[in-house]
Amino acid sequence: MHLITDNLLVGSIDDAQGPPEVVGTLLLVAEEFTITPAAWVDYHRIPFREFAKVDPAKLAEAVQWLESRAPKSRTLVCCRAGMGRSVSVVMAYLCCVEGRTYDEVLKLVMARRPGAMPLPNLQVAIEQVRQLRRAA
Repeated sequence: MHLITDNLLVGSIDDAQGPPEVVGTLLLVAEEFTITPAAWVDYHRIPFREFAKVDPAKLAEAVQWLESRAPKSRTLVCCRAGMGRSVSVVMAYLCCVEGRTYDEVLKLVMARRPGAMPLPNLQVAIEQVRQLRRAA
């Protein structure tokens, strides 16, 4: 489990199955897994395919879900290894909600989560999410 910001963490499927009690919100973004979340956790699942191009509609859904929860609770975003899909969703949130640049967020994530591998076309998908949010 890796702390990206004060309230946002990325983690693996093992972290999702046994989060520490300081985690109040859990978003699982691994298509190949389902879990029974801890009783105290506000849980949601938005399945992303591993190593695939990002679906902007799913990314927008994940950003919106996080937007209503991450500021209020320590939030864990998980995929299989906590390196690709979870990192990508957190990056999108930081760009779309907090208004950070892609380059700034990439640098932050790479420093906080060694080995991070954002999904293909993430930067383009984030821009598409920004456009969807402006149109809404």
